[in-house]
Amino acid sequence: MNLSGIIAYPITPFSNDNKKVELHKLGAVIDTLLNAKVDAIAALGSAGEAAYLSESEWKQVAEYTVKRVNGRVPVVIGVAELTTEQAINRAEYAYEIGADVIMVSPFSYYKLSESEIFTHYQSISNATPLPIMIYNNPATCGVDMSPKFMLKMVAEIANTCMIKESTGDIQRMHKIYVLSGGKVPFFNGCNHMALEALNAGASGWCTAAPCLIGQQPRKLFESVKAGNNEEAKKLFYKQYEFLEFIVKSGLAAAVKSGFALQGIDMGEPRKPLLPLTDSENTQLKQMLTGLNSLS
Repeated sequence: MNLSGIIAYPITPFSNDNKKVELHKLGAVIDTLLNAKVDAIAALGSAGEAAYLSESEWKQVAEYTVKRVNGRVPVVIGVAELTTEQAINRAEYAYEIGADVIMVSPFSYYKLSESEIFTHYQSISNATPLPIMIYNNPATCGVDMSPKFMLKMVAEIANTCMIKESTGDIQRMHKIYVLSGGKVPFFNGCNHMALEALNAGASGWCTAAPCLIGQQPRKLFESVKAGNNEEAKKLFYKQYEFLEFIVKSGLAAAVKSGFALQGIDMGEPRKPLLPLTDSENTQLKQMLTGLNSLS
């Protein structure tokens, strides 16, 4: 699959008692992202609170997302499980419901060796024909994969064909580009690095920002690709404070608060995650007022 551009994360809305997923509200989130002209939708990542969902909830969200998008853009389903068996089950389900790509993180409790990680991805690849995005996010998954190792997996495991790099180290992206001769697509997973990453040759940017600021991430992507460096720089710095804020305050909490500030109730994040404080809500409101007046 030739994936590129803005890959957007939807949040997972909950009921007021926090006990069930509100699928009709998820539909509104997906529609917001489609209206923002994103190039793909990546459900069940950090912003979607995938780690806090039961298996049945995870399946509900995955299936509903594919049906709601209805082929208008590719759907990426996040898979981050402690055991290979659980990851295979999720990957097989993603294929069964018609997802286009799976984004696989090697979630760990014990420190995993490279051979263990390799076997994990190989086993998932053997179980499904779906393209696999290798997702390196040590901050949440506890596993840090080097560019050289990830490219080894791309070369030797059939369905692994792209990389999402979220360490926050731009040198990792330069390494991926150089070591692959620019042939392996890689994606930026760090909001605050969007401009650098796209200029370093990233195929796209994975972000929850379009939930709240519409097409502004897309405009940044298009400016970089068009070689309009001054415009890209201007667009990035207008978004920068907001992009940094939603990560530092927690993607799920920040995006849900952002919707609430617009009069759209998406529920609170699941405990132990907490909603934004009054002070943080005030900051977010100020940023959104400024940004959305620029749309």
